[in-house]
Amino acid sequence: MASVRLDNIHKTYPNGHVAARGLSLKIEDGELLVFVGPSGCGKSTALRIVAGLETPTSGTVWIDDCDCTEVPPQKRDIAMVFQSYALYPHKTIRDNLAFGLRMRGHDRAEIEQRVERAAGALGLVEFLDRKPGQLSGGQRQRVALGRAIVREPKAFLFDEPLSNLDAKLRVNTRAELARMHRRLGATMIYVTHDQEEAMTLGTRVAVMNEGVFQQVAPPMEVYNRPANAFVAGFVGSPAMNFFTCDIREEPEGVRLISGSLTVRLEGTDWSAHSPASITLGVRPHAISLVPVSGADVTARIDVIEPLGSEILVHVRLEGAAEEVRVVLPPEVGVEPEQIVGLKLDQARLHIFDGASGNRLN
Repeated sequence: MASVRLDNIHKTYPNGHVAARGLSLKIEDGELLVFVGPSGCGKSTALRIVAGLETPTSGTVWIDDCDCTEVPPQKRDIAMVFQSYALYPHKTIRDNLAFGLRMRGHDRAEIEQRVERAAGALGLVEFLDRKPGQLSGGQRQRVALGRAIVREPKAFLFDEPLSNLDAKLRVNTRAELARMHRRLGATMIYVTHDQEEAMTLGTRVAVMNEGVFQQVAPPMEVYNRPANAFVAGFVGSPAMNFFTCDIREEPEGVRLISGSLTVRLEGTDWSAHSPASITLGVRPHAISLVPVSGADVTARIDVIEPLGSEILVHVRLEGAAEEVRVVLPPEVGVEPEQIVGLKLDQARLHIFDGASGNRLN
């Protein structure tokens, strides 16, 4: 296996679109790193640059200690799994798995051994003599994974491989990918727009937006301490609530005011930042129902969504048009139009500079 390093990668297309802006990152040997972000953020471009399918405008790509920026894809010893499976429909599953090894001149015994080992690991032994058209979508995706595994490459690249699967198959195949990574100890780079996939699969997660890495960290660090308001809003379901707040300095600390919402932060010192305004972020799970007399703010319940293990409640704050999402236990009895008190968990507040969006606390 190998480490992969991006060193100040820029990519500008002929039409002027900038897909990558100074991307620098090292993927360690044996790591599963996930590029995640909205459509058009540059994550697939970054992956294709690693694969050699795109040439950076500037910057270098290193695989181990080799500068591979100008090395053609077939000589990088990297296997790529696509969203579309890219299987040969006229060949059996056995021949699909073996094709790449035959093209590289491996002997028959070694090919058979690798194919059988990969098929056994992915539960494909009984399908080896069938053709792709006789398999389900999930089985075909496993064949695409198997074709990458038999090559025993330096690194695996996955470009949204689960997007074509239904919800149940996505969960099952995601678990299979995690098991495969643990078993092989392989270096993997995985691209997805689905933050749930990113959080459950990645050793680290690289959140991208507009061609820039916004934060690169382990999944729970990204969730618990997002580097900026973009990351905070993108990662987490239901999405984080945001409040644009005015700042009022007081002897005992700082008071944040957003309409009828007031939050007092004791012992806060932002003298090094001097923000003109604050964006306060609160996840739906960090808001609780309390008696109106002891609430940070009162709200009117708008929509209730039972989710089985919990309830997602949409509320409108007093005197504000913004909707706020609150997650409650299923046994809590609430009704539409009911006036309730809300309390924010002080230990789980996220505070960002209103201008730059960067984290302050």
